[in-house]
Amino acid sequence: MRRFVQILVLAAAAVVATGAGQPPPARHIEFSDADRADLDKVTTYLNGIRSLEGGFVQIGPNGQIDQGKFYLVKPGKLRFEYQPPSPLLVVCDGNTFAVFNKKMKTVDRYPLSSIPLDVLLGENVDLKKDGSIVKLQRSPGTLVIEARTSKNRSKANIAITFSYPELELRQWTVIDDQGLPTTVALRNLKTGTNPDPSLFVLRDSKGVGAKTRD
Repeated sequence: MRRFVQILVLAAAAVVATGAGQPPPARHIEFSDADRADLDKVTTYLNGIRSLEGGFVQIGPNGQIDQGKFYLVKPGKLRFEYQPPSPLLVVCDGNTFAVFNKKMKTVDRYPLSSIPLDVLLGENVDLKKDGSIVKLQRSPGTLVIEARTSKNRSKANIAITFSYPELELRQWTVIDDQGLPTTVALRNLKTGTNPDPSLFVLRDSKGVGAKTRD
């Protein structure tokens, strides 16, 4: 379960170029004028999102596929609903990040302050000041931002893909500590929505009497 939480947290943080809460890399990265201009564009795009929802398809290291729907409301609220057969539901209410396992009837809770989601769920971001970003790559119709989550990493372990030059978040790939990739592709994105506030209320999964494991 903890490995799943790490992957999900990194993936979620990757939505806005991960690394929040981590020390900046020891080696200073020099960006070109074009890179800085694109980081400004992505910053403006992300700060213009107050709420976001859509579908996702998650492809795991062994090719396993999970899918579902997610909801995000700034500041601080997030929900990932996994479709069966996955038993998982992830909810962040602005203070606590919780992973519900409907099959095991358990809830793992983590203080939001202990999880690097500040950039994702905060009011404002500035990617030019985010010391975790190490590289930008462009190809026809695509902009990829590569980032690392620790100053001790020599290579990026997250790649976030946007459509380009008209920006829209498309997908991200996370490389775990064993070098295994997990990719999350987004679809049918909608911004400016008003999700039901009850989606972000922490409780046991559908009243099954889940045991909390803090």
